[in-house]
Amino acid sequence: MRDRKAILVVGAGKIGATIADLLTGSGDYDVTVVDRDQAQLDALDAALPVARVRLDIAEDGALDRLLPGKFAVLSAAPYHLTTRIAQASAKAGVHYLDLTEDVASTRCVRELAASAKSAFIPQCGLAPGFISIVAHDLARRFDTLDSVRMRVGALPQYPSNALNYNLTWSTDGVINEYCEPCEAIVEGELVEVPALEEREEFSLDGVTYEAFNTSGGLGTLCETLKGRVRTLNYRTIRYPGHCAIMKALLNDLGLRHRRELFKDILESALPTTLQDVVVIFVTVSGRRGGRLVQETYANKIYSARVNGIIRSAIQITTASGICAVLDMLATGELPRRGFVRQEDIALDAFLTNRFGRAYRQSAPQPHSAAA
Repeated sequence: MRDRKAILVVGAGKIGATIADLLTGSGDYDVTVVDRDQAQLDALDAALPVARVRLDIAEDGALDRLLPGKFAVLSAAPYHLTTRIAQASAKAGVHYLDLTEDVASTRCVRELAASAKSAFIPQCGLAPGFISIVAHDLARRFDTLDSVRMRVGALPQYPSNALNYNLTWSTDGVINEYCEPCEAIVEGELVEVPALEEREEFSLDGVTYEAFNTSGGLGTLCETLKGRVRTLNYRTIRYPGHCAIMKALLNDLGLRHRRELFKDILESALPTTLQDVVVIFVTVSGRRGGRLVQETYANKIYSARVNGIIRSAIQITTASGICAVLDMLATGELPRRGFVRQEDIALDAFLTNRFGRAYRQSAPQPHSAAA
């Protein structure tokens, strides 16, 4: 990095703290972390030279005084604050990156990017994010595409309750992706399909998983591949049994209409864990040289020590994703103006980045097989 760049991280939770840790540890970024919760700010690693600002960004104009002189804003805030942060970034002419899986918020970000003087790069995490980079890299190797199937899950290594689940990610985000409609391409047509449906089972390394529709994981890939692929879908991976219970809670008991209550129930009943595993499974099929061929990318990433602190796998993958994209933006590898899609990012460039290397822990080379 040629010069230190000032970065504003919005949100001091699990992911925001990891982002601050990674960026500060690199020595190339001056980081300010903003949160309305002083306890969250106080919980940041005291050894990090990070500026901490208590601020409620839901208030009009709250971010305006912090943005001058910043190279970029990284949003690790709840999805419902995405639009507000993006609007402030556009007004200040500051680069904007986020982790949102919310489809409506991303559409708003794209509209802002059309007239912005800076880069707007939403969905820089795991899914959406890295999963789209992988899928697009596999897809470009085919003469014609037939199907693109993307599966991702952040799971406890040692499940111990009926849901077979622990809280490793934003509770708001999980509930949102379980409730909102999901984009997909079915028989060549872009459609919306309901969340928690089209359940399937598969095995990887001797472990059985289920996967089902959830919202937001495809990012902008539906639009990118529309007209080129017959089938495109994204499903979240869980251990068997999780989907049925969630459907009963959200649909039969009506908790989809009482999200704050459901959030309180989950956060009161389900413990968090740092002992998790991120499972990534992408399969693409199509024709190459006249033959029907399939390529699969499969990877498992586990919790690990980052700068001396144990971080969960979902913290590592999500924070590493957005930090790698920021790094590539800072070094001129990505456009510095307008809307940048995850699939515009080259997989090889991402994996060779110092932050992106976190995804190379156990990543095999994609395997090809003629059908």
